[in-house]
Amino acid sequence: MSTSKVFSFTLGTLSAIGGFIDIGDLVADALVGARFGLRLAWVTVLAVIGIMCYAEMSGRIVAVTGRPAFDLARSRLGPRFGLVALVGSFLVTGLLVMAELSGIALSFQLVTDISYLFWVPLAAVLVGIALWALPFEILERLYGVIGLAMLVFVVAVWQLHPDWGQMWHSATTVRPTAGETWPVYAFLGVTLIGAQMTPYEMFFFSSGGVEHRWGPKSMSEMRTNVLVGFPLGGLLAVAIQAVAYLVFAPAGIEVEHLSQTALPVVVALGKVGLAFAVVGIFAATFGATMETLFATGYDIAQYFGWSYGKVQPPAQAARFTAVTASLLILSTALALTTLNPIRVTIVAVVFSAMLLPLGLFPVLLVGNDHSVMGEFRNGRLANTLGTATLALSILVALVAMPLLVWTRGGSG
Repeated sequence: MSTSKVFSFTLGTLSAIGGFIDIGDLVADALVGARFGLRLAWVTVLAVIGIMCYAEMSGRIVAVTGRPAFDLARSRLGPRFGLVALVGSFLVTGLLVMAELSGIALSFQLVTDISYLFWVPLAAVLVGIALWALPFEILERLYGVIGLAMLVFVVAVWQLHPDWGQMWHSATTVRPTAGETWPVYAFLGVTLIGAQMTPYEMFFFSSGGVEHRWGPKSMSEMRTNVLVGFPLGGLLAVAIQAVAYLVFAPAGIEVEHLSQTALPVVVALGKVGLAFAVVGIFAATFGATMETLFATGYDIAQYFGWSYGKVQPPAQAARFTAVTASLLILSTALALTTLNPIRVTIVAVVFSAMLLPLGLFPVLLVGNDHSVMGEFRNGRLANTLGTATLALSILVALVAMPLLVWTRGGSG
């Protein structure tokens, strides 16, 4: 396979590592692993299947129509539906970008031992430079490839020499651990769904397909991105849960700080492991910051019919550029407060879970529209998985807020 073909698949890798493995997943997986071991790994499996289904659907819509599903759905469902989804997405994304910037700053803190708050402005400047100075393809290739350093968490699982029978028993046990409650178990399951199936993953993936100018001949490239990228993200998520289980659970340690996510890798692999973990966390959170900013800019520009995208000079997409710049500045200001990044991240992914049906329904609707998709409309498998995922997302959206209040964000 040629180098250009290999690099053409980095959109899926970036979507998986920057979207699936973002600060929300780093926090949620470490929390879950420390408290429940692998007893919620089944949620990650469902999340991978669901996001693969809808990412493929979104990519197929772009390949056939040249337009993202959100753009098409707005004309079909009306501007009010689109506006509700847009406002909700913007508010959640603001919190997520704040958390992602804190994650970038954390990678510097792990190296220098200086508080992450000191590094937040530098993180914002680096993101701004990357967004407006580097071409889209360079961005996705750079952070898609560097993000593979996150595989150090998979290596760490082996280096910790686990009891594989015990690990399998934990993964196949669908109930809380001793001393934990069903509401907390359910809440952390909702948190994983919100962290691993964020709507911006689909928005970024489909809008990235527009940037790549996907057409019907690009179906194999798009599907390879989906089939490689998102399962890779799922593997990394389970690996983070596993190392937290192996290191924190025996000692009864709960994850309360972002820096604790990398500690199991240090235990397993020492300074070399720490170096890879820092690079991986930096790439994942940096990529996720770009994805969330792009996704929000794409959504707003598509809703109002503005020019958008990295393939155009910033001056020709001035409003798109202004939106992303404003969100970056707002999120930086939030990150410089003393708000606990872990608490903010948990709240953000819960709200993301509540908005998930608003992101999924339009994609399923357009994917089934014969007048738009023709021979490429959804088949039986896509509709079965898509409908099941939508039903699950509705259930999750209904219980997310009550569980957040009932369990006090998983603390009780």
